[in-house]
This record gives sequence, C-alpha cells and structure tokens, in this order.
Amino acid sequence: MVNQTILNEFFLSGLSDIPALQLPLFLLFLLIYLLTLIWNLLIISLIVSDSHLHTPMYFFLGNLAGLDLCYASVTVPRMLFDLHTQRRKITTMACITQVSFLILFVTSEALLLSVMSYDRFTAVCKPLHYVQIMRWTVCVQLVFSAWCLSLINCLFHTLYVSKLTFCASDIIESFFCDLPQLFRISCSDIYINILLIFLFGGFLGVLSVKMTFMPYVYIFRTVLKIQTKGRRSKVFSTCSSHLTLVFLFYGSIVLNYFRPIGSRHSAGDKMASVFYAVILPLINPLIYSLRNQEFRTALQDVVGKVTIPHTIKNLI
Repeated sequence: MVNQTILNEFFLSGLSDIPALQLPLFLLFLLIYLLTLIWNLLIISLIVSDSHLHTPMYFFLGNLAGLDLCYASVTVPRMLFDLHTQRRKITTMACITQVSFLILFVTSEALLLSVMSYDRFTAVCKPLHYVQIMRWTVCVQLVFSAWCLSLINCLFHTLYVSKLTFCASDIIESFFCDLPQLFRISCSDIYINILLIFLFGGFLGVLSVKMTFMPYVYIFRTVLKIQTKGRRSKVFSTCSSHLTLVFLFYGSIVLNYFRPIGSRHSAGDKMASVFYAVILPLINPLIYSLRNQEFRTALQDVVGKVTIPHTIKNLI
C-alpha cells in the first residue's frame, strides 16, 4: 500500500493569479460586500421600525434580508482576506465549517422562498381569509420550521463530511469551500455523502420547488379573473418580484452545481460562483423591496426625516 499524506490544510485557487488584479478585485468586492451589509440592514431596520410594514410579506422579506446578510458573510470576508494577503490557505476545520454554513443558509433560503410563495397564494387567492390564515404565530412557525429542516440537513452533512480524509490534492478550485470541491479531493469513500445528498436534497428540493412553483398556477388563474386594472398590476408587481428572486436563486444553483465535470475550473465557472455567492445576496432584497410601493414610501419617509432637519439647520 502506498503511503498517503493526510491533509490538514488546503490552498484556495482564488479568482485570479494575476498580481495586478488583486487590488482592483479586493476594492470591487469590498464595495459589493459593504453595499450588501448596508442595504440588508436598512431593510431589516425599516421593517422593524415602520408599523406599515408589520405584515407577513415584509416579515418574510426581513428574514430573507437577514439570511442573505449571513450568507454573504460566509464567503466574502474570507475572499477579501485572501485577496489582501494572497495567502489563500484554509484549514480543514475552517473549510468544513464554511461548507456547513453554506448548506444551512442555502437550504433555508430555498424553504423561505417557498414560504413566501404560500404567503402570496393566500393573499391573492384567499384575500378574505388572509388575516386568519397568516396569523403571526403561523408566520413564526413557518420560518422556524424552515430553519429546523435546514439545520437537520446541515448537521447530517457536516457529520459525514467531517469523517472524510483528504489526500488527493491540497488545491480547491474556487475561492470558497463547497461540497463538490471537498468530494473531489477526498480519498475516503463518499458513498454515504452522496446518498445523503440524494435523500435530503431530493426531499427538501422537491418540497421547496413544489411549494414555490405550484401556488403560482392558482395565483395566475386568480389574477386573470381580476377585473380591476390597478389591483391586477399591484398583484403582478408583488408576484413578479418574488418570481424574479426564485428564478435567480434556482438558476444560480443550477449553474453552480449542475455543470458537466469537464467544464469546471474555467473563468465562466468562477463567474457563476461569484454571482451565486457574492452578487445574489445583494440583488435579492434589492429587487423585492424597491418594487413594493409600501417599502418605497417607508424609505422616502426616512430619507425625508433625515434631509429636512439638516436643510432647516443649514437655513438657520
């Protein structure tokens, strides 16, 4: 038997090996991360402080903003650190921890988007019973259930990933750790890990996709029956915002995880990973919030309260 060296540290390939690009990339992604923090925190603050936004739809949007805030913080700070120091080394434990949080937040987002679909279905198709159905206790229970299912999924994957040994290679062809990269460099049998992906991924994937897309069949039927043009456009605006998030999320999942093996490690693959891990947490709440009149009104009120006293002070 050939001796194998068990690896305790990996080398992240990063976004680029060109030294001249390190500083521009660092500044670009630092700006994106700061905008992600500011915008998501602004959304959460407005939803908490403005009583007009104390509705189930904005409660779920606030949870989505918090989720995207955590999601971006799993990958982007590490990427910024590597761009700044150019070390790109990560321990096995840190890598597995990053993978665990990614699984937790990705699963939570998929389930939260399905909960938001159910909320839109209830608001459009059962408006007279909306208040009774979407009570605050129900909203909290739905979000809590999504987090519990995601946590169970995360714990099982983390348990079996932590049992893997790595000796095939010390290079991870990305700027963050993820399951496919760890499987590729593992010298252990990954049968159980793949089985878990099929079992949990199949169950949660089918559940979230069905709960996300099926309500829109009934929503579109109901919308076509609405005679009032103003109400129809309002429903279309809200639903199209949510559908945009859904297609962006699942589209990025497909691009990041369902590519042919031979096509990996290209510049296009890294761009897909950047969109999935960095850009999506910024544009998700941005799309949903700015296309809702209530949120724009709340934002204008805050801006007005900040700018008007400052203007009066300058006049004095």
